[in-house]
Amino acid sequence: MKKQLLILLPALLLLPYVSVSANELSLPSREHVLDGLSPGHPRLLATADDFATLVTRCEKSKQAAQWRDRLRSSAEQLLNTPPLKYEIPDGKRLLSVSRAAKDRVLLLSLIYRLTGEKRFADRAWAELDTVTKFKDWNPSHFLDTAEMTFAVAIGYDWLHDVWTDAQRQQLRQAIITLGLDQGLKVYHKHEWWSRSIHNWNQVCNGGMGVGALAIADDEPELAAEVLHAALHSLPLAMHEFRPDGGWGEGPGYWRYATEYNVYFLAALQTALKKDFGLSQMPGFPVTGDFPIHFTGPTGLTFNYADAHDSWRGAPQLFWLATAFEQPAYAAAQMPFAAQRPSPLDFLWGAAWLGRDAKSASESLPLARYFSGVSVVTMRSAWHDAAATFVGFKGGDNRVNHGQLDLGSFVLDSDGVRWAIDLGADDYNIPGYFGKQRWSYYRNMTEGHNTLVINGQNQSTTATASIIRFESNADGATAVADLSKAYPDAKQVLRTVSLSGRNVTIQDEIDAEKPIEIAWHLHTEAKVALDGRRATLTHDGKSLTVEIIEPATAELTVAPATTKPPQRPLKNVQRLSIALPEPVTALKLMVRLTPSSN
Repeated sequence: MKKQLLILLPALLLLPYVSVSANELSLPSREHVLDGLSPGHPRLLATADDFATLVTRCEKSKQAAQWRDRLRSSAEQLLNTPPLKYEIPDGKRLLSVSRAAKDRVLLLSLIYRLTGEKRFADRAWAELDTVTKFKDWNPSHFLDTAEMTFAVAIGYDWLHDVWTDAQRQQLRQAIITLGLDQGLKVYHKHEWWSRSIHNWNQVCNGGMGVGALAIADDEPELAAEVLHAALHSLPLAMHEFRPDGGWGEGPGYWRYATEYNVYFLAALQTALKKDFGLSQMPGFPVTGDFPIHFTGPTGLTFNYADAHDSWRGAPQLFWLATAFEQPAYAAAQMPFAAQRPSPLDFLWGAAWLGRDAKSASESLPLARYFSGVSVVTMRSAWHDAAATFVGFKGGDNRVNHGQLDLGSFVLDSDGVRWAIDLGADDYNIPGYFGKQRWSYYRNMTEGHNTLVINGQNQSTTATASIIRFESNADGATAVADLSKAYPDAKQVLRTVSLSGRNVTIQDEIDAEKPIEIAWHLHTEAKVALDGRRATLTHDGKSLTVEIIEPATAELTVAPATTKPPQRPLKNVQRLSIALPEPVTALKLMVRLTPSSN
């Protein structure tokens, strides 16, 4: 059968949209950045016409009405809930309070717009009145400030016609003094998040940009200064989506980064009728592909970097689906919205109700290579809970939230996640983002499903490219060059292949001097050893792990453990392959076969 050599195609030719690079953006001068500003409210993410359309949709669509009613029920539960308090439980972050404020304000404001019942607006005011009287929004951890600025901006804008002049003044003043003025201090000094290329950039610029658009008619000079700075900062992070929408920080931070990225773009389009070309930057129009492909048939993600394996969807997929005519994105989000719709699921997703979006997802490729982040996913089938799925990564150990995991993989089959990634540890343990980071098991090489050479971590500055990728109807193969990760070896190549529902992991290693090599796989399954084979069992299902070569290699198993202050590992086994003595050359091949095959 003819193979599809995706890696040989210029990546930009795979994109169905004309994209622009950061230096081709039509960013305006500060004097003209607010040209075309909508004079009225609401104008952030939605307009009065958009809300009216939602009301009409609920009258015509039973499913839309059901979503509205479920949201209304959630809003009613808030009516007698006390407003939030200023709390920094870990001594560093107000973030949980900011996020709760955002969720509450979005919900209460939306339900007021849909029902006209003032009790929901009154309850939103109780929240807004409280948070705008906080002593600060914790600018030392600026994500907290950015998210709270967004929350108050939405409350100010969506309920603008409800508030008295005094209330509007109170909200504007808080947006300015507790939010935008703090952001300007960062912009003026070009401090770190304004120059970063990861989620902090998008979240902080998103919060500041939306806050500026909220008050732009009353404070045009200040709003223009903030908006101009945010527009010039945001492309630094958006550049990281190139060329095909992947995200180096992993699935959890893809969700967070794109959330505020979309908030900003959506608000620009509703307030100014343009986003200055930002949405067409390379990779962004297809970034919705990333969460679709990194989610396995178990519903768990390929959770590399500081990411958990759970996935709760992302409402911005609906926005991306509409903006870029990608029904598969809507299909991916619809099950989460149908189960528990959020306000933004309703705002951006109601238009997809009753449309055939699922058929678009049925034509997706079974294997996908995201060249910008050197990550590959491959599966035996879509829409089959028992399918085999492999997530395999090269990448860059220097990426924000990255771990020393080049060459690591996860594996699903028969509805079980057999090979797991341990995810993140507690961010508050000493030095987690500092000098001690690489001493913690979840971050070090030994804690991943990859090779350890001479008992050492991978180089913290190493990169690993996918040097070959092939995919056809029968399976897929990807080869990662891990040589830069292991200073004691000349060359290290890892090949991961999926054939039918079987997976093969092959490592080829050359060194000038004898080196010790260890191969690891972490699992929550029970492990039984039988010579060169191991049988993993879980929930009545099983997977066989078999060493094909060399004949001298042996399987061992032991509990994976951590020491305080790290979070403990519960029922995690580390299946390993060891060699009897150091070698200068090795070809190590392992086959993983599900029992149902």
